[in-house]
Amino acid sequence: MTEAFQMTDYVRDIVKNHTANPPATLIRGATILSMDERVGNIERGDILITGSSITAVGQDLNAEDAHVIDATNMIAMPGMVDSHRHSWEGQLRRINPNATCLDDYSNATHFSFAKYYRPSDIYVGNLLTALGAIDAGITTIIDNSHNSRTAAHSDAAVEALLDSGIRAIHASGAPVSGEWDRAHWPGNWQRLQEKYFKNNPEGLVYLGVMAQLEPELWAEARRLGLPIVTEFFGADMASELKSLHERGLLGPDNIFNHCTAVPDDGWKILREAGVRVNVCPRSDAHYGIEDGMFAIEAAHRHGINPGLSVDNETSYSTDMFMEMRVAFYLQRVLGMHKQHCCDTQHSLKTLPASQLLRAATVDGAVCAGLQDKVGSLTPGKQADLILINAGDINLYPSGNVFGTVVHATERSNIDTVMIGGRIVKQNGKVLGVDRKRLHEAIDESRQHLFAAAGYQPDIFAETFLPL
Repeated sequence: MTEAFQMTDYVRDIVKNHTANPPATLIRGATILSMDERVGNIERGDILITGSSITAVGQDLNAEDAHVIDATNMIAMPGMVDSHRHSWEGQLRRINPNATCLDDYSNATHFSFAKYYRPSDIYVGNLLTALGAIDAGITTIIDNSHNSRTAAHSDAAVEALLDSGIRAIHASGAPVSGEWDRAHWPGNWQRLQEKYFKNNPEGLVYLGVMAQLEPELWAEARRLGLPIVTEFFGADMASELKSLHERGLLGPDNIFNHCTAVPDDGWKILREAGVRVNVCPRSDAHYGIEDGMFAIEAAHRHGINPGLSVDNETSYSTDMFMEMRVAFYLQRVLGMHKQHCCDTQHSLKTLPASQLLRAATVDGAVCAGLQDKVGSLTPGKQADLILINAGDINLYPSGNVFGTVVHATERSNIDTVMIGGRIVKQNGKVLGVDRKRLHEAIDESRQHLFAAAGYQPDIFAETFLPL
């Protein structure tokens, strides 16, 4: 199980999207949501991009020989950050839409198809997830890759992210079930670092690790200087926080997903240690994780501004707009419930649309440790941004820009996506993708996985039957 990764030219040729950046690009006449208090918001303004970076945000900007994008009736904002995504599951989209618990999710992934993934299946899953994210205006993802069965599987995951053109942190993690090459673990992290990242520090893809509360693995990650991603469920795991903190094992290089049902003393430890947090509005509710309520209220109450994350697509969509909307309404319902039905010592302040957009951009960038590069339209940062066509019939007129983005925008309204100054979606279409080849690669992967697992697909089924 230690075969070298080899992807056929046919599959690797799905995306041809690596054109050079123009020397300068001028986005003219946009309504700008910079998500940077120093830059502010501009009703009609311009953004100047030189190479991969934003050089100026303002009004009446000019640059000789710049490629000009007419952004009249468009909203310009930072690309969104998905702080936690299991990208390898891309070809299993909506296979389990009515799941009711975490076991349902695991039965449809870890305990069935995951065991039969080849490196090529990892590649297809990661590529499809990344392209879907770009299409939805998500320019950065933290790829939680908990199916790294061999070194070849890990290579395939990284290659797919590189080929897609997305900005990503690849957090390599051990499989949950089935046979896998334990001999490559955790030495695979250093091998990946040396193969893909040591000589390419300014690339779009970065390396991290995925590990549970395992100090030995954390020590190896820290030796390599890599961020540590953990699936953290507070009702079960919070009791270990005090010991970890007292031993100095928690720090700003920790990224905790979910953080459901964490008690107040646990939140105080997370804040004191500087642990980065993301929350999952749809996932926690859909799978009934612990109390089923995402943790944004508790996090904010303790001075932590978490990022938002989609988690997976096995039950629902790649859609940070929907993530923000679900978050908006769940925290409203929680606030009303606490106010009218329950005795509580905490006064809950519901978050406005602008704060939820911040969670999907700036706070997500902080969770990823990329706040100096992305998350806001700030001169000096990377030009990761999207243009929303506010002239579309479902958006026009825009009575409030934050309301238009959070409450009404859909994937189809995203006209343009730029990552590192390079346009990867234009006129509503992701660029450079051979859709016929992509579909064929996905179909081949699904046929293999279904046959290997003994699964008979039924596209009208109400439930996913355990295999």
